[in-house]
Amino acid sequence: MFSKVNSVGLRGMEGYFVSVEVDVGEGLPGVTMVGVLSSEVREAQDRVRTALKNSGYHFRPQKVTVNLSPADIRKGGTGFDFPIAVSMLCAYGILDDGMLRDAALIGELGLNGELKPVRGILSMVSAAKERGWKNCFLPKDNVREGRAIEGIRVIGIESLRQMAEFMGNPWPAQEIREEQDDEEEEAYSVDYEEVQGQFLMKRATEVAVAGYHNLLYIGPAGAGKTMIAERIPTIMPSCTRGERLEISKVYSICGLLPKEGRLLKNRPFRRPHHSVTGRALTGGGRNPMPGEISLASGGVLFLDEFPEFSKDSIEMMRQPLESRKVILSRVSGRYEFPANFMLVAAMNPCECGYYPDRNRCRCSQQQVKRYLGRISKPILDRIDICVEAAPVSFEELKDTSPQESSSQIRRRVEQARRIQTARLMNFGKRFNSEMTREDIGRFCRLKKEDERFFEKIYRNMNLSARAYGRILKVARTIADLAEEENICHEHLCEAISYRSLEEKYWNS
Repeated sequence: MFSKVNSVGLRGMEGYFVSVEVDVGEGLPGVTMVGVLSSEVREAQDRVRTALKNSGYHFRPQKVTVNLSPADIRKGGTGFDFPIAVSMLCAYGILDDGMLRDAALIGELGLNGELKPVRGILSMVSAAKERGWKNCFLPKDNVREGRAIEGIRVIGIESLRQMAEFMGNPWPAQEIREEQDDEEEEAYSVDYEEVQGQFLMKRATEVAVAGYHNLLYIGPAGAGKTMIAERIPTIMPSCTRGERLEISKVYSICGLLPKEGRLLKNRPFRRPHHSVTGRALTGGGRNPMPGEISLASGGVLFLDEFPEFSKDSIEMMRQPLESRKVILSRVSGRYEFPANFMLVAAMNPCECGYYPDRNRCRCSQQQVKRYLGRISKPILDRIDICVEAAPVSFEELKDTSPQESSSQIRRRVEQARRIQTARLMNFGKRFNSEMTREDIGRFCRLKKEDERFFEKIYRNMNLSARAYGRILKVARTIADLAEEENICHEHLCEAISYRSLEEKYWNS
């Protein structure tokens, strides 16, 4: 007999339709699997046969052919165990596959017949919904995650035996009810009210978050660069449900979602060590997986000790910083991962960390240039705001007056974001950092005297065309924070000041 069951595979971030076909007929007894399969899928025949035996199903020896279609796509992962087993039961006439015509089956099998959770459920259930299927059968541990996708009925199954019982009685009384997603507010253990002093750094951080600009802190060790960076998610606006879903998809593929399968509610804050490889940063591998850049999408990628990262790793971020996505081309196809992150980097100005204080710095001018030279001009051009971290004075540390809290800063950021959204929504953008050259000409007009002033600065600082545009974008964000319709002289001056450190350190 012949049987066909629907399933979904995972390719990069996207799920794709797979038809699991099983034919049982005359011939030399054995199981043959075809369809361009990876090693873990080929091993499924042993897991499936053992799981069926331990579930109490015994078959007469016959030739069994299993085909996973389409045959021109390489199938990987362990999520095909469940549909193969069910399709075999249908092909032997034990179950009827009629009720599975508009359903997808996904899951890994244990040798005892129980279903185990798999990665990437959000993407696969989303693909099943787009295909028009009405039901999706998943391992019970994946149910909460799968039900985050609205518009498709997700049914949790614990074992092959339970699946057989369900197919015999499609609407059992004990069916699990839909669980509502937890909509609690995000919670953070840190706050900006704990940071004494460093008003310039906090101001620059507020501007960067408001416009989703890339940010670089430079200054001596112990000045509070890491402390301020770690608190950036606390002043970022709450994730919308769509953002939570997109962020959680990446974490689902990497197997990093919480065990209970809930969507992430806090914005990501990824902090890879400077020994990270380029592949771990951007993603890749034999079966391409997201890297740290994609895991930070929707949040912050913090690179502490920026010059200590390998040059290749730093330079690999050029394209993602511009296009907001990572594109990997392999023989097996083209893979695309999100990279809509805010880059925040921190660095010392030299190896000892005290330059340009010559009373404490013992580095030669050549050593300083060599250290700063690890950050190339193209990368600096992609960083909108560069701010200096000055040492905190004793008086600031002893100051007991209350500091501005994250919630206070966050309210200003949210208001600036609302202004940006209202202005840019008709152009398919959300943040000032995403503005194109046409958008800059439309929304970043300067007064005649400010244009002349900016022209002098452009020539004196030897700015690039990219730096020119980024200064105007930052000025637009500063004006939004001030709730000003037009960019004023003080907004432009503040934006230019955030590029002056490049002149001080790299062009000195």
